[in-house]
Amino acid sequence: MNKEARVKTIQARRRPGGHGAIGLLLLTLGVNGAAHAVDNLRMHGALVAEPCVIQPGDEDVELDFGTLVDKYLYLNQRTQGQPFELRLTECDLSLGKTVSITFKGTENAQLPGLLALAASSQARGIAIGMETPQGQPLPLNSAGGKYPLQNGSTVIGVQAYVRGEPEAIAKRTIGRGAFSAIATFSLDYQ
Repeated sequence: MNKEARVKTIQARRRPGGHGAIGLLLLTLGVNGAAHAVDNLRMHGALVAEPCVIQPGDEDVELDFGTLVDKYLYLNQRTQGQPFELRLTECDLSLGKTVSITFKGTENAQLPGLLALAASSQARGIAIGMETPQGQPLPLNSAGGKYPLQNGSTVIGVQAYVRGEPEAIAKRTIGRGAFSAIATFSLDYQ
């Protein structure tokens, strides 16, 4: 399963004339710190073997929907699906036979299960959906169907599409402009 980690760095700033205080503090910590040390750092984890790895370079997927015409959305409610692939390599079927995908992100309030646009987007009244190549929905924040793994490498096809919000379509108020959205995906092997 893919996990995100954030590392926060803390930088110390030097003040003019503060050398004595810092030196004294370090000396105090050096002498008394060892004598009064307590266990205040605990680390935990699990080392696991996963059946497959994401093909190097495929950790980030970018889709460009290009120029969309609002009139098309008023007429059809959504665009055709734009295909992309999740490529898995080094698949070992002794460790797992299937995988399910979960796309995670902020859901659109008008279209639950579809991805909301980033706040910085100029466009309004649309959302982004995910589906299988056969048109089966892959709702956001829910595990999708199980895909069989192939020994060696496995390619999972997915499609993304843009859909107009029902109210924006009915009132013809889709806002034009650039848009972006971010989702993450996680893989669950069985």
